[in-house]
Amino acid sequence: MRQTKFALALLAAAALTACGGTGSSGGDQTHAVKFSQQVTFGDSLSDVGTYAVGAVAAAGGGRFTINGNNTSANAAYTGLNWTEVLAAELKLPAPCAAQTGLQGTDSANPALDFNVPIVNHAGCFNYAQGGARVIDPIGPGNRAVKPEVGQMTLPVVTQVKNHLAQAGGKFSGTELVTVMAGGNDVLMQLGALSAAATAAGTAAGQKAFPTLLVGGLVPLVSPSNLAIAQQTIGLAIQNAAAAGGNQTAIAGAAAMAAINLGASPAAAQTAANKAGTDAAAEGARAGAAYAAQQGPVMVAALGKAGADLAAIVKAELVAKGANYVVVNNLPDVAGTPSGKAQSADTQALIKAMVDAFNAQLKAGLGDDPRVIYVDLFTVSRDQVTNPAPYGLTNTTARACTTESSLTCTSKTLSAPDASHYMFADDIHPTPFVYKLVARYVLKDMAVKGWL
Repeated sequence: MRQTKFALALLAAAALTACGGTGSSGGDQTHAVKFSQQVTFGDSLSDVGTYAVGAVAAAGGGRFTINGNNTSANAAYTGLNWTEVLAAELKLPAPCAAQTGLQGTDSANPALDFNVPIVNHAGCFNYAQGGARVIDPIGPGNRAVKPEVGQMTLPVVTQVKNHLAQAGGKFSGTELVTVMAGGNDVLMQLGALSAAATAAGTAAGQKAFPTLLVGGLVPLVSPSNLAIAQQTIGLAIQNAAAAGGNQTAIAGAAAMAAINLGASPAAAQTAANKAGTDAAAEGARAGAAYAAQQGPVMVAALGKAGADLAAIVKAELVAKGANYVVVNNLPDVAGTPSGKAQSADTQALIKAMVDAFNAQLKAGLGDDPRVIYVDLFTVSRDQVTNPAPYGLTNTTARACTTESSLTCTSKTLSAPDASHYMFADDIHPTPFVYKLVARYVLKDMAVKGWL
């Protein structure tokens, strides 16, 4: 019988919240801890509207999920992420984005204009930004990567500094502080590895191609021309390359040289095509070898990111007065549509990266009574493979037809009812899953004695 303990834990969390926590009196509606406000640091999974401006806002978007309150059509279409659900459950003020804006390039078309002034909002304490990393300021969507979009992607380390500057350099000790980041460190590392592996593969294929081309064409020429075939075909390749010719042009020049030396046109074309195929295969092998060689470097980089996040929590949150800090680990990135679209080797690498991040995060946080380490990885992995107990109807397909869930609404869904899908886009959850996340966090808070 398949285990369903994580699903049962979520149901227990709902019950705990409904009865006001873990007090001995069944009718006691008072939480053990009275939080003054919620302060949030992180990435798109916690972002409540950093980019809900300009064309994004006009499209009805702003959060990385199915946007908009459409509960009149379906109770699951709340448009909320887990931090908003958590705040509502704890009867705290609704979270608002500490900073809004976009730094994209100007566009004459208002629908494509992502250049909106940056505004800092005093009294708003959700600093999470889509694309944010732990330390590095360049995340997916940043103007250094996508100038046409221009997301700010302030890293967690900067988000915390910004809050401390606003709060007088310390926490009051009554805030509920939530932290969740690391996913963009995975994505950026994978992107860099993919680009480098592709470059290595391309270089290897290009290097092998002339040799393969000569080797395939020389045997086809007339016996009387064999003595000069290699030099003649090689010179044709050099001249075509020097003229800026691409692989097709180079292959054509080499094939023509072979034909002039007595090769059959059909045979020469076949040999040229085979040289291209073999060069591509050599490039693929070289790219895969490069990726395999660099995999441990990527894993180590994510381990460092996890350790960095733990250090921020200890040195900049707890050491400066935060008494109630919830730290979510990384969910199962390899189990997302984005992860499953990769090769088996890449999926294994993603899991190793996430495992390294989570292990170092947990070890760095240690056993501090002021910190809760929430294991979202285990529960998200169980949701993918065991969806029914969680109320999930689809854990493989995207709920949204838009490229990013940032601009996804009930009008851009891939199915008539995607309310209980797990994923809004290739990596971000639907509002229903965000609600499950909030309940899982509440469960751990209750166990800790905070509710």
